Amino acid sequence: MENKKNTNAGQINIELDDVTAQGVYSNLAVITHSSSEFVLDFVRIMPGVPKAKVKSRIILTPEHAKRLLFALKENVTKFESQFGNVKVTDQGPIIPMNFGGPPAEA
Repeated sequence: MENKKNTNAGQINIELDDVTAQGVYSNLAVITHSSSEFVLDFVRIMPGVPKAKVKSRIILTPEHAKRLLFALKENVTKFESQFGNVKVTDQGPIIPMNFGGPPAEA
């Protein structure tokens, strides 16, 4: 009952637990799609390790994928107005397997 008092019509009460709030670091996103969904796989590549695992997978409808696209564009624009342009290389995505460091040893 208390939640109804604290939320106005049209608002959603979103909860974030402590574990989820920590987030998951990713330095590579792989995006695939079918006729009915977009799949975003977030991967963490580590220096000197030739194998990487998907750390998180998000599945979206095409409509929600487009809404995410617009929201990201809006937020990058706000970020750049505050902190300056985000530089992206013209070479396209580069997947560094060792980040220029020595290979890992066990």
